[in-house]
Amino acid sequence: MQNKPLVVIGFVGTVLDAADGPGRWEKWRPTVALGMYEDLLIARLELLLDERKYKKLAGCLQADLAKVSPETEVRIHDFHLSDPWDFEEVFGALHDFARRYPFDPEREDYLVHISTGTHVAQICWFLLTEARFFPARLLQTSPPPKQRSGDAGKYAIIDLDLARYDRIAQRFARDRADTASFLKSGIATRSATFNRMIEQIERVAVRSKAPMLLLGPTGAGKSMLARNLFDLKQSRHALKGRFVEVNCATLRGDGAGSALFGHVRGAFTGAQNERAGLLKSADGGLLFLDEIGELGLDEQAMLLRAIEDKRFPPLGGDREVSSDFQLIAGTNRDLAVAVAEGRFREDLYARLNLWTFYLPGLKERAEDIEPNLDFELERFARLHGERITFNREARERYLRFAMSIDATWPGNFRDLGASVTRMATLASQGRITLDVVDEETARLGRLWGGARRGAAASASDALLEALCADRLAAIDRFDRVQLADVLRVCASARSASDAGRILFQASREQRTSSNDADRLRKYLKRFGLEFAQIHAAARLL
Repeated sequence: MQNKPLVVIGFVGTVLDAADGPGRWEKWRPTVALGMYEDLLIARLELLLDERKYKKLAGCLQADLAKVSPETEVRIHDFHLSDPWDFEEVFGALHDFARRYPFDPEREDYLVHISTGTHVAQICWFLLTEARFFPARLLQTSPPPKQRSGDAGKYAIIDLDLARYDRIAQRFARDRADTASFLKSGIATRSATFNRMIEQIERVAVRSKAPMLLLGPTGAGKSMLARNLFDLKQSRHALKGRFVEVNCATLRGDGAGSALFGHVRGAFTGAQNERAGLLKSADGGLLFLDEIGELGLDEQAMLLRAIEDKRFPPLGGDREVSSDFQLIAGTNRDLAVAVAEGRFREDLYARLNLWTFYLPGLKERAEDIEPNLDFELERFARLHGERITFNREARERYLRFAMSIDATWPGNFRDLGASVTRMATLASQGRITLDVVDEETARLGRLWGGARRGAAASASDALLEALCADRLAAIDRFDRVQLADVLRVCASARSASDAGRILFQASREQRTSSNDADRLRKYLKRFGLEFAQIHAAARLL
């Protein structure tokens, strides 16, 4: 039962509604049919059409509707479209109509009739109704299976907010989850922060063509993520070209400009033939410039022009070439510092910095070491056709080491992959034992020790001197050694929470809840220090 007057808005069907003479009643006409449904009582019908072309049709429809539904008020709106198949024109005209129309949802219910008009018009009706520019439901009418005189056919009311459409929403949610898993290379990461970042990257990749900047230490997965983003865009038909990867640290001198932008014959000594360059090779595809902080200033200037204009001259050439590529840049350097020191162009940094994402290293994602361990074992099985597993005690011992403060993982996921490959290769009868784990952890200790520990100790001593010079004499040697190690961890961690997880790892595993950041703050306060102060001092050293 309708509680409020029902108002229907729609186009006149200039083909379906058109008919002359008495025979018109034998034809199904969608606009006239609106007044013939016994259980759909329409108080007002708002009809849109171009009166200059269809004034006679409008008069006929008004007369026929008055016969089948005399209680329905019919209003004609002059609605001129120069091209009813032009999406921009139709959408803009309907949007303007919606803004002008005096909707009163408190007193009236609204339906948008989508059975008439071009396919473009129907799409625009849907989009504007879904976005609530039209506070309405959709009304779809259809002819009877067999043309019978006086048969109004059928109608369906589509409420875009109905719960029965949850299945569609769930399907999209599953697609998004599958996409996020794909971007993570199928690894079930446990880091909430990393998962949120991947979801943002997925949305940006699908909706934006702007450059993207991936920050993070060597081996954090920037190259793999860039490749996965290319595959994602290609699966969505957003790219037609190739994936081109360049490590800018390998580009030097004239060779850098030639490799990126190409050259003409005779551009420099040894340039005997023309070269297209990697930017041209990426036309229509995705260009990944890893270690972009190593690029020279001249190449940076040319790259900025290529990004903004999609055109650039090859070395030694006057005629510009075009290349419409999407750019992802990666770096393990702090580009803001490089800009301040004059080693990186500020305008290029501003262009790259629209979408910036930090990929944390393995040390900052301790909770993800175990799923990555399983991933590396699966990868070994695919490559070598042999499934390798751990003994339970061996797995626990390796994970305990991998998440300890002694495991620095300077090469991040590359180090982990190499470690798993060594253990899997040495495993006897498909099982990694305690002996294999002990040998591997000793090997890693040697690889990461020596000079690295000495450098870390020197850095810790320098931090201690910089932060506590005025009160160093009052700090016991016992406390000084501990404080130096805490400063080293804080300087390398992204946040107080990350540092706390590393410093209090053993004790936090025995508690049901913890606030490691607060524990760290209280410890530092004993020495008059704050986490942000330590980070600032570390950047200056």
